[in-house]
Amino acid sequence: RLRSTSLQAAGKLQISPGQLYDFTSEDLTDQGEIGRGAYGTVNKMYHEQSSTVMAVKRIRCTVDEREQKQLLMDLDVVMRSNDCPCIVQFYGALFKEGDCWICMEPMSISLDKFYKFINHHQHTSIPEEILGRITVATVTALNYLKEKLKIIHRDVKPSNILLDKTGAIKLCDFGISGQLVDSIAKTRDAGCRPYMAPERIDPRNSLKGYDVRSDVWSLGITLMEVATGRFPYPKWNSVFDQLTQVVQGAPPQLPDNDTRFSHDFRNFTNTCLIKEYEQRPKYNKLLEHPFIQRYHHAVVDVAGHVQSTLDQMPADRSQLLDSSNS
Repeated sequence: RLRSTSLQAAGKLQISPGQLYDFTSEDLTDQGEIGRGAYGTVNKMYHEQSSTVMAVKRIRCTVDEREQKQLLMDLDVVMRSNDCPCIVQFYGALFKEGDCWICMEPMSISLDKFYKFINHHQHTSIPEEILGRITVATVTALNYLKEKLKIIHRDVKPSNILLDKTGAIKLCDFGISGQLVDSIAKTRDAGCRPYMAPERIDPRNSLKGYDVRSDVWSLGITLMEVATGRFPYPKWNSVFDQLTQVVQGAPPQLPDNDTRFSHDFRNFTNTCLIKEYEQRPKYNKLLEHPFIQRYHHAVVDVAGHVQSTLDQMPADRSQLLDSSNS
């Protein structure tokens, strides 16, 4: 466990295995806000000594003890996952006047803003080959968390998948990742509820807990949303609505006659959305799926697609709001 005492006004920045720097907040030049979340802001900053541009998540000092615990877990996970190419790279952290500054590699845009611009502004959709690469990267990251760090993410959603103009696709935000205790997590209040699996919402399941298959469900909801351009459930007005639809209703599925997508994509997404979690596959099975196999090996110009989309976006992307749940 990472202790808060290891974070102070001066910290260490590790840009790469051979590049280690002592730094304070004075060594960073603020280049403006690029995002805002429940905890605070994300700013683009420049570290002159290493000539590195980074995204700095600045968490307000008003966070309570429970939130601090989540943030320290976030740091702990990212610090241990720098060897996974599908997880956002962590450079270092420090505390300044009670605020925690987390320095990470910058990415161009969240999948949430990306698909909404393509669907709602360009009135088109993300090509399936791009969805394929996004799926491969996300499952690879989730499998790494489970196999190497014994963690489930618990908050898989479009705003936590980041894209870069270089073609990189990475998973971020492990603030509510839970250690897998005997491969089952018992905590029930974590996670972004719209993407939550039936077994996590159903009060009758409270004693059983859940495992990585709850993230598989969230991945299925995410893929269906970004592929079709809309969230697969109608708007819920209450927790009871969600309970009724997700727990008691049929799961969302891409119909066989939906010719916008290949059979393999429809099958993969629908498999993630098997309602009975005992029948829903874990990552080892998903990684064998023909859809993953195809795009694991396919040459896809993700960089070109992301760059051409970014070129058409407004300079101030804060106009393109992330999901209200992000």
